[in-house]
Order: sequence, then C-alpha cells, then structure tokens
Amino acid sequence: MAASVDLLLLLGLLVVGATFAWTTLRRRARRQEADTRALNEAIREGRDEAPTLHPVVNADRCIGSLSCIEVCPEGDVLGVVDGKAALVNPSACIGHGKCQVECPMDAIQLVFGSSKRGVDLPDLSEFFETSRAGVHIVGELGGMGLIKNAITQGLQCARYLVSVLPKEAGEVDDVLVVGAGPAGLATALALQEAGKRFTVVDQETLGGTISHYPRQKVVMTERVKLPFYGRFGAARISKEELLEAWQSALGKAGISVQQGVKVEGIQGEDGNFTVTTSRGELRARKVVLAIGRRGTPRKLGVPGEDLEKVAYRLVDPQQYEGTRVLVVGGGDAALEAAIQLAEETDAEVTLSYRQPEFGKAREANKRRFRELAREGRVVARMASNVKEVRPESAVLEQGGALQELGNDFVLACLGGELPAQFLKAVGVSMTRLHGENPSARAGRGSARKAAEDRAHRRLAVWLFALGATVVVTLAAVGWDYYRLPHAERAGHAAHEWLRPAGPWGHGVGVVATLVMMSNFLYAVRKRWGALKGYSTIRTWLTFHQFVGFLSPVVIAFHAAFQSRNQLATLTAASLSVVVLTGVVGRFIYALVPGSDGRATEREDLARRWERLSGRLSHEAATLPHGNEAEALLATAMVTPPQRSVLGFLFHVPRQRLSDARALRRLRPLFPSDVHAREFADAFGKLRQMQGQVAFYQSLKRLLAGWRVFHVVLAVLLVLLISAHIGVSLFLGYRWIFQ
Repeated sequence: MAASVDLLLLLGLLVVGATFAWTTLRRRARRQEADTRALNEAIREGRDEAPTLHPVVNADRCIGSLSCIEVCPEGDVLGVVDGKAALVNPSACIGHGKCQVECPMDAIQLVFGSSKRGVDLPDLSEFFETSRAGVHIVGELGGMGLIKNAITQGLQCARYLVSVLPKEAGEVDDVLVVGAGPAGLATALALQEAGKRFTVVDQETLGGTISHYPRQKVVMTERVKLPFYGRFGAARISKEELLEAWQSALGKAGISVQQGVKVEGIQGEDGNFTVTTSRGELRARKVVLAIGRRGTPRKLGVPGEDLEKVAYRLVDPQQYEGTRVLVVGGGDAALEAAIQLAEETDAEVTLSYRQPEFGKAREANKRRFRELAREGRVVARMASNVKEVRPESAVLEQGGALQELGNDFVLACLGGELPAQFLKAVGVSMTRLHGENPSARAGRGSARKAAEDRAHRRLAVWLFALGATVVVTLAAVGWDYYRLPHAERAGHAAHEWLRPAGPWGHGVGVVATLVMMSNFLYAVRKRWGALKGYSTIRTWLTFHQFVGFLSPVVIAFHAAFQSRNQLATLTAASLSVVVLTGVVGRFIYALVPGSDGRATEREDLARRWERLSGRLSHEAATLPHGNEAEALLATAMVTPPQRSVLGFLFHVPRQRLSDARALRRLRPLFPSDVHAREFADAFGKLRQMQGQVAFYQSLKRLLAGWRVFHVVLAVLLVLLISAHIGVSLFLGYRWIFQ
C-alpha cells in the first residue's frame, strides 16, 4: 500500500513537473519569437542604432536570468534572442543603465557609439577628471544625459573633491561649478553639505536643459537621495514640479546660482585656476564643468537658417497660435513639440524628418504622433530634407523633388552639438568611441564600481566563513555518531537526540528547510518591483548560491547521512540536481565558447581555419582533375549544422570513415605519397577544427537546458518538501508548535 502511494505521488509530481516545464518553454519560445521579429524589423527600418549610451550583452557571460529585460523604464528595449538577452529595440534606448545594474553576471557593458557611428567624449578618469588636471566633467557633456545618472555623477565627483581638497578654507573658492543643471546642482549640494566654499554659474538659467523643455512637459526620472532634500524625483514629474523641487533643495541649502554668466576660458593650474567669464574673472582650486551638450543647438545648415522665424526649441506653444509651423527632426524633442502644438493650439503643424520611419523617439511619442496624423491635426513629411528657409515659406526635398510650403515658423529640434572648440581651448582632450565602454578609457567613473566589487568580495568571504562555521559546528556535535554504521547507532548515547526524528536532527531539518526556502528570495527579487531597489541583483545571487551550496550539506546532517524512504530519497535527489544545474548555469555554461561568444577564442580558431583552408584550396587547384579534392575540401570549410551532443557523437565516426575513403581515392592525383600524406594531415586538422566548432555548438545547446531543469526541479522540490513536512506532521512530529 505504502509503495503504491509513493508511486502515485511520484507520478503526480512528474506530471506537474512536465506540465510546468512545457509551459515555461512555450512561454519563453513565444517571447523569443516576438523579440527576434522586433529586432529584424528594427534592422529593416534602420532603427538598429542606439542614439546614446546603450548596453551590449556578452552572450558567453549571460546565463539567461533576463531580469535585465523587465527593469528597463523604456519598455521592451531588451528582449530574448537565442536564449540570451539582446538589444532588440536599440533606437528606444536612452541609456538608463538599469539593465547593467540588474545583471547578476556582469554580462552587460554600457557603451557609446557603434562600429558605424562614433561618439566624441572627453577623456575622464575614474573620478571624472579630464586630461587637464583639476578640471572635472559630469553629466551630459560626459555622456550621461539622464537626470538620475547626471545627479549621481555630480554627487560622486563632489565627494571625491571633498576628499582631496585642503580642509582649511583659502582665499579663493574650493570649486567653481559651471552649469546649473541636474549634475551641477547635485555637485553644489554635496559640496555645501561638506562645508566647502564654491560658486555656481550658468550661462542661462537654473535647471539647465530642463528649463528649456516645453511648458508642462513630463520628464522621466527616478528617485535619488539628495543632500538637504532627501528622496528627489518621481517616475513621472512635470518640468515645473522638477524646477520647483530644485528651488526647494537650493533654498534649504542656502545656495544661490549666478545666472547669465558664460565661461569663456580657464587659465592657471590645478589648485589655482582663474576662469574668465562674461562678467569678469573667478578664481577656484578646482573646476567642474556640468554644461551639457545642448548649449549649442545643431543648426539646419541651409540658406535662411538665421532668419528670425527659425527657433531651436519650443518654449510656449501659445505664441504659435493660428500660424503655420514646420517642425524639423524625428527625436523625442521634435515629436513632443509637434504633439504639443497640435493639442494646445490651432497651428497648422507639419513635421519633416529625413528617415522614412521614426527611430530615436519613445514609443509613446510615436504612437501619439501617429494618432494625431490620422486625425489630420499634423502632417508628416517622412524621408524629406529642408533645403532652404524663406521669409514666407520653406523648401523641402522629398522623393527627389523640391516642394515649397507656405510657412510662418520653423522649429529645428535637432539636438545639440558638443562644445568641441571650447573644450579644446581649455585643454580637455577628446576621444571618439565606436561601441566602447568608456570605463576602459582611464577607468572613467569606475570608482563606484570598484567599491561595489570590494563590498561584494567581502560579502562572499563572510558567507563562506559562515557556511564553514555551520558545517564544522554540525560535524562537531555528532562526529562520533555520524561515523558509526547505521546498525550500531541505536546503541549510541546520543541516538535519541541526533537521529533524524530526534530534537536535534529534527530541529536541524526545520532550520535547514527555512533557510532553503529563502533561496526563492532571489527569484522574488527578480520579479517583484518593490524589491528592485534593495541591493544589487548580484548580491542576491551570491546569497542564492550560498544557500544552494549549504542546504544539501545541512540536510545531510538532518538525515544523519541516511535515507530510509522514497520521499526523502526523491527530495535529496531533486535537491542535488537543483544544485548541479545551478552550478552548470553559473560556472560551467559560460566556459563553453559557443558560436555567439568567447570572441577571442572563436576568432583565433576562425583565423587558423581560414589560413589552413586557403593553403589547401591552392594545393587542390594545382592537382590534375582536382575537382573532387576541391569538393571534399569544401565540406570541411563550411560552418557545421547544429546537432545535439548525441547526434554529434554518432556523426563523427561516419564522417571519419567517409573522409578516409575519399582521401584514398584522391591519393593517385598527388605527385608523391609524401604530398598525399601532407594533404591528408592538413585536411584532418581542418576537419578537427570544424569538429571543435560543432562540438561547442552541441554542448552549448545541451547546457542551455540547465535553466529549465533548475526551475522545474526547484518547483518540484518545494512540493516534495511540503509533502515531507505533511508526512512529519501526520506522524506526530509537532514539538516545534508546542
């Protein structure tokens, strides 16, 4: 009877596991199909270039956690391709960088530019210091345009300056902060908190780029802790609310901003700078440039661009009431300007964009613009270029033909140009990045990352020490008992105490079960938004691994290293496989150089393959009637088809026999046996390298299934543990509740 119950329980669990596995695989397959289509569509429409800082996923390090996908505030920017995270909607990425923070394996790097499009950025050290000692750059000018990122850099830079500046006050300011946008104001608040002497100047007004946003424009930002203010920002906040919050923070800190002051030059050296401005000279020990990249709007570059009717930002839509407005551009600024004009005024709005599809704007803006276009409230002139601006019209080129449009105003929302001349004049060197991580350049902004790495290593050491202490303690308590054969344990003085059903053994099992269940906190952390801000996902993964490795060992002490029923045996087996698949995914999977990763090894193999195949192709071409040799050679030069590991193992012997027969047929074509052997040896090496690639592909495909086994068995493990606990309670082991 008991055996039948165990069998039915086992079959039920297998059915549940198989159903869960099928559902998981099917859901993941559907997601991958959709994301692959999205990526192909982006490539086809020319939207495969990210406009700014964006992630690049190392496919070898990625273990398919996919927590990076859900955390992006912009929606489906990342997706699943070939089982890994991938940038499927590049043009929608605006560089939040949360995906990098959320990756437990450091498989994501944030880079600027691409192989096709370079981005010019100043060379910065780990503390944002430029090539000119004492001059620092934070915020948009250094590539960090988002409000939270700019604030974070400003705070980091200020705290570094506080650590290196003399403690005693001098005759001049400690720091001159140039720019009153998010980065500059955050720098000022942190300096004020530390009691440093400084001055803040801005060539326009407080708020930087934010002050030029259209009225009531909603700004996307995230909360960050500011000195004198506390938690700053919100998921959605208007321009007016944001500026009001800045005013409140500056008021509490007692900071004033000198507005309308343009910096024209920087003389002197680190510790003693003289800064020339439009209102005279300022002196400071350090200079922080937080001036942004949009201080100089990008011009149209056509005749008539200097007419008064041409503007480069929308400030108040009401001034265009009843007029004919041409908006130029295809980014968020252009779409938002066109949308606001259409919604809030009676202006006739036309938008001109050089591409056939919008690529750089947020999906919400594109969707709203299309709705207005269908309603006839805006007119879209896609794949068009402005050729000339005239006093009462604008000339567009579209489809190879010139068209003159009656026009009163032109809004050119084309972004800003880097103040390269100013940076060169003050001695700041620049570098053009082509898909590179800026941290690789002199450790730009890497101080925080280094501190996080040190903290993570300390955590790992402490957890290892804790685990070792637990195991040693458990072993010391029952060392003599656990060493005895099972038949002799009943005679041991501590048997009633240490046996699995005894107070100690049962108590260890209860504690081990609670600890083991805490392992699921990692999965909860990945999926529950409320926990996203609590430590990094890497820290949670480290704890997940610690519990995963420790649990089987502690459970073994609970069971007194014996198994007397099928339920306990099945639970132990499931736990072992869960740990094993976790080890495969975390430590072994990334060691296999698949077709999409381990670039150095793969490229080296490809180079050797190419050199050898080239030499053999030349030899085959010199043979009389060498067509058969060339045909054989071609089979070893193609990328092998994907097979399972079992299929690969069956294929290799058949292929070796076939190759041996073909080489014997070719032997008479060679001038001598020596030439034939040399060709056969070289061909064998070529086939061996081809087999390497095929084996790596097969092994990678096999190991890719680790996640399904890991998750499914983890769910089964919960069910088995629940059944185990239920049986224990049924048998009367309820002392813990008494």
